[in-house]
Amino acid sequence: MLKDITLGQFFPGDTLAHKLDPRTKLLVTVLYVVALFTAKSYIAYGLLILTLIVAVRISRVGAKALFKGLKPVLFIIAFTALLNLFYTPGTELCHFWIFRITIEGVRAAITMMLRITLLIMGTFLLTYTTSPIRLTDGLETVSYPHLRAHETELHLVC
Repeated sequence: MLKDITLGQFFPGDTLAHKLDPRTKLLVTVLYVVALFTAKSYIAYGLLILTLIVAVRISRVGAKALFKGLKPVLFIIAFTALLNLFYTPGTELCHFWIFRITIEGVRAAITMMLRITLLIMGTFLLTYTTSPIRLTDGLETVSYPHLRAHETELHLVC
């Protein structure tokens, strides 16, 4: 059913997540992203993971589809983790050639991998449950609410 799902593809459904107003989904996604980048503790990350799990369950998209969508960005995730692992200063764990691994580097690598993964999965969930047309309409009304009100007035006059 979801075997060939690709980046940003819409998966039609009849769930609460699919029926929710696109502006609400956009707002929730933005709040989720802000929470991801302001999270400082593993408890906060645990709550964000739990939030994503609940959203996935409500949408019935399936975690498998979200993980499959990560394939194209695995290199970026791994590369970012390696940069954090080797180039974060701190208490040295081991050293070989020009590379140093620090305790802080391990924490930074894990945190960054988790952040990027959760960010991508959260935004994929938005695109999987919202058609491109509804998403565009939602973005338009959030970005230019005064234009939408003006269009409504024009339709009423005509």
